[in-house]
Amino acid sequence: MEGGIHAWKGLVAKGSPEVGMAYFPPGAKPEELMALAWLLEEGSGKFYSEIAKRLADREAVNLFQKLAVDEESHKRSLFRIYQEISAPKSSPGFPGSLIATEPGETYMEGGVRLRQALDWVKEKGVRDILELSISLEVNSQDLYLKMERRVEDKKAKKVFEVLSENEKKHLERLKSLFEKRLSEKEEAVK
Repeated sequence: MEGGIHAWKGLVAKGSPEVGMAYFPPGAKPEELMALAWLLEEGSGKFYSEIAKRLADREAVNLFQKLAVDEESHKRSLFRIYQEISAPKSSPGFPGSLIATEPGETYMEGGVRLRQALDWVKEKGVRDILELSISLEVNSQDLYLKMERRVEDKKAKKVFEVLSENEKKHLERLKSLFEKRLSEKEEAVK
């Protein structure tokens, strides 16, 4: 895509400083959508993995470790379908051959810069981190639903459908732990 990840800057709707929403340009090809999704999954996997290292809450650590593993699985699915729909012209430099990124910059689900998210969570507790993660997963699910509607290839459509369902499951797991931590906090106040 011309302009690479830089072109996406103007296409990010910002909410609070830690939350955003990544969009795709109208002329994006299925291969480019898969490359974008792969990059976002890569960043989210790194985020969840790093969060798991930083927390003392065992239940939260286990959840974030599982989410990081899931993101790796999502990347493999995206790459496999990319190879199938773009063969024999698939590029060995996927995803960088389709989307240029800023050197040293990683984006995650929701269009948030990994570095920005990790800086933000330094002073935050488990509930705040869960809340941010919920927001990112909601944005990701929405993005995959839109990508599914945009692509015509049946295999690519199925991948985005499955990714959307997986993000929904992530959301449910994050929400469950968030509500549990919220109720524990409320009980402690009583």
